[in-house]
Amino acid sequence: MPNLPSLGLRTRGFRNDRAPQPTTRTPAPLSDYVVDCAIYVDGHRLEGAWDHVDAIEEVRRRGSGFVWIGLHEPTEEQINGIAETFGLHELAVEDAVHAHQRPKLERYDNTLFMVLKTVRYVATETRAATSEIVDTGELMVFVGRDFVITVRHGKHASLAEVRSQLEADPEQLALGPSAVLHGVADHVVDSYLDVTEAIQDDIDEIEAEVFEPRTKIDAEQIYLMKREVLELRRAVLPLTKPLQRLAEGYTPMVAEEVRSYFRNVEDHLAKVSEMVGSFDELLTTLVDATLAKITLQQNTDMRKISAWVAIISTPTMIAGIYGMNFDVMPETHWAFGYPVTLVVMFCACVVLFKIFRRNKWL
Repeated sequence: MPNLPSLGLRTRGFRNDRAPQPTTRTPAPLSDYVVDCAIYVDGHRLEGAWDHVDAIEEVRRRGSGFVWIGLHEPTEEQINGIAETFGLHELAVEDAVHAHQRPKLERYDNTLFMVLKTVRYVATETRAATSEIVDTGELMVFVGRDFVITVRHGKHASLAEVRSQLEADPEQLALGPSAVLHGVADHVVDSYLDVTEAIQDDIDEIEAEVFEPRTKIDAEQIYLMKREVLELRRAVLPLTKPLQRLAEGYTPMVAEEVRSYFRNVEDHLAKVSEMVGSFDELLTTLVDATLAKITLQQNTDMRKISAWVAIISTPTMIAGIYGMNFDVMPETHWAFGYPVTLVVMFCACVVLFKIFRRNKWL
């Protein structure tokens, strides 16, 4: 029976006398929801493209390294194969598919599951009541002994930058999957800092406008800003406890060397939390100041309206009296009665106008 080297086949009971040829891996095509799938050994990425099955088999055959798979908004059918291969808990998989979760940290057997809220500042020239200043998304991370799976929901917060930074630092990446978890958490918290700085600029502009004399401020702008700050607060505050647990050694899956890095991320998050809290208090103060300013403006407008009503009512009253058509009335048949009446009306209006102007009603 002839050898079949061109097909790379080995038949039972026959020996192929030709020297073994080096095999080349055919790149595994990535689907729309699989952003990237890579193997890292000693902090370096192995060449070639992999699917999730071949990748984890290669890592476990070597006995070192880990797999990092990035997913973007997978459906339940799409993630089931990966969940079965890596032994992911069904409750965590359900959270990763449907999203809309609060930031949290959970442990399922030998897998760590963390949820983070991603935020992005939306810069526009004008603000409408329905517009958004803070655009939010979600990021789920599965961490195992030899794998990391990131699931991203939303159009922003891509992890390509995180992956590039870690690949450029093999010493850090060699610490294992927990180093990737730290890189993701640090990237998310850094985005919080960027958003809070942008919001700080917006609030400073609103504050200057509120306390600027003779300016009209729309209270809806402040309500919009307060709503978006509350949205940011819901993303930031619940993340404090998970980061504390990771820094304190909540699970042995986080390497000892990585815990100190989580403490640094926790410090940055504390800074963001303080800024968000101050934003909320300042916006509340600005709302009160704006309402007081609006009330003062309304009182000023009412004084002006009342003054003009008083001025107009004087000639109206005189005209109403002499328009009753009684026969016996003073000066009704006097030749100068009409011009004198007009002069009296004009003088009364001028006197009232000067009085109101002196009292700053007009």
